[in-house]
Amino acid sequence: MRRCALPPALLVTFSDRLLIRQRYGGFTLAEILVVLIVIGIAAGLAYAQLDRDPRQALEREGRRFAGALEHAALLAQWKNETLGVSASGGAYRFWRRISDSEGERWLALSDDAVLLPRTLPSPLIAAPQAYAGQPVPGEMVLPLVPSGRNEPYVIALASSEWQLLLTADPLNRVALIGPVRR
Repeated sequence: MRRCALPPALLVTFSDRLLIRQRYGGFTLAEILVVLIVIGIAAGLAYAQLDRDPRQALEREGRRFAGALEHAALLAQWKNETLGVSASGGAYRFWRRISDSEGERWLALSDDAVLLPRTLPSPLIAAPQAYAGQPVPGEMVLPLVPSGRNEPYVIALASSEWQLLLTADPLNRVALIGPVRR
């Protein structure tokens, strides 16, 4: 057998080729992950900035409040007790009417996750507008009776430019009207 005598500088083995490819190949997994994390954070921040439309926030909070109102009316029927709702400023809260030695009074609900007090995102405010067709003061608790036949009521959610009305009929269906410009 005859051996080819090549200078050592020209002899390149298979393992040398792998080292060369690894040294000059693409990106490492860590570099790709860092880029993906940075892109994800940037996308999240961009989405958060786009979600600042006051109409969308108003509609989202209106749907949440409407669902809680319907839940409270059904709970009043199911538990056969009078519940209530109050809304003022940037918050709303649900109540239970109790009778004790001091007479009848409202006690804040704290045993139902849907009916816990809710602080609205700034700059939204909530205020009752009408109960049984009559204007109401801002601090009034609107009752939800166990019979299920409640008086119609209207609660307004508003931002500086927009207003959304939550209107409930005697069968406890809550409709959203708006948002409309103030």
